[in-house]
Amino acid sequence: MTKNKSPKSNTDYMNEFNTDMDEELETTTSKKDDDFASMFSESLKGAEKKLRVGDKIRGKILNLGSEEVFVTTGTRHDGIMSRRDLLDAEGNCQYKVGDITEVYVTMVKGSEIRLSKNATDRNMAEDFKSAYESNLPIQGRIVEVCKGGVRVNIKGKMAFCPISQIDSKHIESAEEYVGKSFEFKITEITEGGKNIVVSRRKLLDAEREVGTTSFLSETKDGDIATGRVTRFEPFGAFIELAPGVDGLVHISEISWSRIADPAEVLTLGQTVTVKLLKREVLNGRAKISLSIKQVTPREDKAVDAAKDSAPKKDDPWAKLSVGQTFTGKVNRKEPYGLFVQLEPGITGLLHKSRTNDAKDFHFEKVRVNDEVAVQIVEIRLGERQISLGLPGDASEDDWKTSYKQDSTASMGTLGGQMAAALAKKK
Repeated sequence: MTKNKSPKSNTDYMNEFNTDMDEELETTTSKKDDDFASMFSESLKGAEKKLRVGDKIRGKILNLGSEEVFVTTGTRHDGIMSRRDLLDAEGNCQYKVGDITEVYVTMVKGSEIRLSKNATDRNMAEDFKSAYESNLPIQGRIVEVCKGGVRVNIKGKMAFCPISQIDSKHIESAEEYVGKSFEFKITEITEGGKNIVVSRRKLLDAEREVGTTSFLSETKDGDIATGRVTRFEPFGAFIELAPGVDGLVHISEISWSRIADPAEVLTLGQTVTVKLLKREVLNGRAKISLSIKQVTPREDKAVDAAKDSAPKKDDPWAKLSVGQTFTGKVNRKEPYGLFVQLEPGITGLLHKSRTNDAKDFHFEKVRVNDEVAVQIVEIRLGERQISLGLPGDASEDDWKTSYKQDSTASMGTLGGQMAAALAKKK
């Protein structure tokens, strides 16, 4: 027979219970000791941490007073900052107790720590150095012209930008840029951030390179595109096809009729349709040749339409003809010419190039509202545009069209024009 086990005595149960309680109590005590040790260790770290003027820290707002604000600093001592630092443009405080904010240490004197939302010179120097090393753009405002360039205000610090680095295009004077804000790239920083040289052109060139690569990959020769007239040169007009991407319309590709200057038929900022003649990369830079006239009707196809659109008898333009002379008033002056009012509502352009050989006419001395003697050289009826010259022998220009439906209309081929002029003289 199997013998029954003897039941445990009360003493045995109490021993087991006491043993379990002792083990649980020991574990709990040990865990508390570990937590306390960890907390004590962290407190020692905070006590050992030293703050310096210029340090940027994150702290919790402990108290918002009417004048001062208390913020944790990660040390045994809390910092104090002015409540004004937390006000927005309308004078309201958007912070509350418990919010985390980034501040700068402006003074450490014993247990007193002063804080501010504004960066110190040391912080700015570190920010400039970081932007320089990381090749990051930084915002600045051009405040004045100086020898060789301009001074740029960047976070209250003055930097220098050479005149050649203000824009990607050549500029003679930087006055037009004063007061404007742009992004700049720091190209040089010395003496701990005291001397800073910046460039806007390098950012523009980088932007153009990216835009050009994208544009060239998405287009092909012969495509039709739209662009904006951005610059005139004696040899043609530059058209912005995409941000940072320019193409050139040679003066011979602007109009089917002969023009002396792009400004005769185009205006800055005008949107035009162009044909991409040739896209190529030379010496690492894209060269894009464009044409305006190749996307407009040929002149010989528009002659009949021009005849049908002759001005009516009651139209003041009906009495205008090539060779007429007027004493008009200058109502606008541009670097490329004078806009002269011939009669109320009728204005013509006297291009500067047509005055160069006149000894008695001084373009630079003419002012708005001055009266000048002019002669009609060409009329574009469709566009209501008139090209003017100084009074002279109108027969030298009467081979040109008197009336045109648009900027592309003329009397036909060059040979036909010469024959008509010769027949007229006979």
